[in-house]
Amino acid sequence: MTFGEQPAYLRVAGDLRKKIVDGQLPPHTRLPSQARIRQEYGVSDTVALEARKVLMAEGLVEGRSGSGTYVRERPVPRRISRSGYRPTGGATPFRQEQAEGEGRGTWESSSEQAEASVAVAERLGIEPGDRVMCTKYLFREGGEVMMISTSWEPLAVTGRTPVMLPEEGPLGGMGVVERMRAIDVIVDNVTEEVGARPGLAEELLVLGGVPGHVVLVVSRTFYASDRPVETADVVIPADRYRVAYRLPVK
Repeated sequence: MTFGEQPAYLRVAGDLRKKIVDGQLPPHTRLPSQARIRQEYGVSDTVALEARKVLMAEGLVEGRSGSGTYVRERPVPRRISRSGYRPTGGATPFRQEQAEGEGRGTWESSSEQAEASVAVAERLGIEPGDRVMCTKYLFREGGEVMMISTSWEPLAVTGRTPVMLPEEGPLGGMGVVERMRAIDVIVDNVTEEVGARPGLAEELLVLGGVPGHVVLVVSRTFYASDRPVETADVVIPADRYRVAYRLPVK
C-alpha cells in the first residue's frame, strides 16, 4: 500500500458515510447488504463486512435482529455546560440550569459506603481499601437519560459530619464547595479531564446506546489546597451531547 492510500474497507465506508451525511441514505433506510456492497464496489466479503463494522462503530448505522442494518437517526447534539466550581447560589451547574428558563431535567441518586479501588485511591491521595462515600447519579432531560455520574469522597474528610451524605441533610444537593465549607474545608481549585472511549455495557444499557458507541468521560477532582476531597466520573453519550465550558478570565 503506497503512502496516503486507504485500505479498501475504509474507502467503502467513506463512500457510504458520505451518502448517509448527504441524505442519499436517509435515517431508517436499510444499508445495502453485504452482497450488494461486494458487487457495487468490487470488493471481497471481508472488506464489505469491515466497512459495515466501521459505520456501526461510528454510530451511523445499527443492526436490527432478523432485519438487517439501518441508518440511524442522527440527533442534533445538545449542550451540557460546565462552569467551574458552581453557579451563583451554591447549586450544582445541572441544578442551576434546570432552575432557569424551561429546564426539564430531573435527577436521582444513591449513596453507600465502599472501599476505595486502586484507581480511586490514587485520585484521592488515600490508600486502596480506605473507606469512601460512593454516590451514583442519573440525570434525565425530558425523560431521556443524558448522563450518569459516580463520585467518591474520603470518609476521613466527611465521616461523622452533617455532610457525609452528598444528597441528604441541610446542605444536600448544594455541591461539593458549599458542603465542604460547612465543615471548614475550603475548596480552592478543581481539575477536569475530558476523554472519550467506547461505553461499557452497563453504561450503554442505561444511556440507551448500543455496543461500540462512544462516550465522553469528564474526570473531575476538587481540592482543598493540595488535598483531594472529592473525585467523580461524569459519563455522557458523545453522539447526543457536547460539553461546553464557561471559564472566568482573570
